[in-house]
Amino acid sequence: MIWAIALAKLIFHIYFNNQYGYFRDEFDYLSCGDHLQWGYVDQPPLIPFLIHFCRAVLGDSLRSIRFIPALASSLLVVQSALLVRELGGRRYAMLLTAICVVIAPQYLSNGSLLTTNCLEPNIWMGCAYFAILAVKRHNPRYWLWFGVVAGIGLEEKYSIAVFGLGMLIGLLLTEQRRVFLNKWIWIGGAAAFLIFLPNILWNIHYHWPFVQLMHAIRAEGRDVVLGPIAFFFQQTLLLDPITAPIWLAGLFGLLFSKQFRQYRMLGWCYLVCYLVFYVLHGKSYYLAPIYPMLLAAGAIVIEAALDRPETSRPRLQWLKPLIAVIILASGAHLVPITVPVLSPERFIAYTKTLPFKLPVTEHSHARAPLPQWYSDQFGWKEIADETEVAWNRIPAAERPDCGIFAQDYGQAGAIDFFGRKHGLPGAMSGDRTYWLWGPRGYSGNCMIVLDDREDVLERYWQSVELVGISAPNTYALEQQIPVFVCKGKRFDSWANVWPHLKRWR
Repeated sequence: MIWAIALAKLIFHIYFNNQYGYFRDEFDYLSCGDHLQWGYVDQPPLIPFLIHFCRAVLGDSLRSIRFIPALASSLLVVQSALLVRELGGRRYAMLLTAICVVIAPQYLSNGSLLTTNCLEPNIWMGCAYFAILAVKRHNPRYWLWFGVVAGIGLEEKYSIAVFGLGMLIGLLLTEQRRVFLNKWIWIGGAAAFLIFLPNILWNIHYHWPFVQLMHAIRAEGRDVVLGPIAFFFQQTLLLDPITAPIWLAGLFGLLFSKQFRQYRMLGWCYLVCYLVFYVLHGKSYYLAPIYPMLLAAGAIVIEAALDRPETSRPRLQWLKPLIAVIILASGAHLVPITVPVLSPERFIAYTKTLPFKLPVTEHSHARAPLPQWYSDQFGWKEIADETEVAWNRIPAAERPDCGIFAQDYGQAGAIDFFGRKHGLPGAMSGDRTYWLWGPRGYSGNCMIVLDDREDVLERYWQSVELVGISAPNTYALEQQIPVFVCKGKRFDSWANVWPHLKRWR
């Protein structure tokens, strides 16, 4: 039954994953996948590496590039059920956990977009699984596999280091601290380090660009900082508020129940992760990968409560299907928030019926008619089309030395993706890893520049012509981007200009 639920979730995602358009961050992963290396400014290398080979096999359609997240989100259902089984739960607890994972808005979102979030829950829960096995089976060799999975996780997204810190403190605060006297946990740590080492060396070579990026984002104050109540409320939205009693029961069970005494480190791990992300003003969804283990424990608590002799009379057994049906109904009601099952017009009308406002993680997103995860799927083809108009204005003899400069990785990635079919060269930008890739050998004497001011461009080129403005899109976050053709450079070389174009924020 669990595998059937996972398969149904996979089919659901495959069907709806092409309803809108390509997401801004997806262009970044696609472009990075065209330049395989051991790291990038804003991410480790695993997602670009996987999408590089996925495109080679499945192609460039929306369903193709979103197959990895759809598969990962569906397999999370099976992983969560396995956690229930290893923690001592039975059939109903496994089914209840699977239902909670299926309807959770954050995991639905993970299965609908290619992002670094899509594999995080699988990797975090892979680590939790081996930690549980190491304790349950009294076999410290499982800590080696914990380290291997954690190392792979560090090559996918750095935030798993917080989970590792939480597990470390959780072990130290419980009777499981004796594991540090065993060699296998240290071997596991060494395995994680060795797997992560290539990315460390890459970061050292480029002077820790990810750290620079995070510092720039904080200095700019771009992210919305949440207070304690708002942060907790958004945690409930990640999984659907109706499931909050289940994962809270799991948390208290892991911390206080005799049934979970040997797994107490999992409860402490959650508290440490929660505190770290809150204190560091992390986005609310950074904590999302940890919840399947709380849902698993909570489902076991509920199953045990309903199966007690004094409550196991037939007249109370109907609570089991009722709980499942209520959760499914609530999940179905919230599905449009994270999966584009509705048209944009109908979605806007739908949001007016919700009893809460959808979360905004960055101040710039508040102006969009749709939430950022939807609005950033519109407008990119229009930008690429206007860039193609400018490219067609360039004489054939000048094209080999004519570059295209975009202001951010979304614009640059859209040109790389859509423009390739029409012969456009790869874009340049000062944003994220594009800045590290440099001016790509262009002299700068002929440039197509997007989204800048004419008076600024005239400082660098003798001739600046506005070719056009990208067609408006009602739902796009980036609207009507101007496109210029610039000729006759005023600067000596890119070496003098390129350092000032760095845009890591």
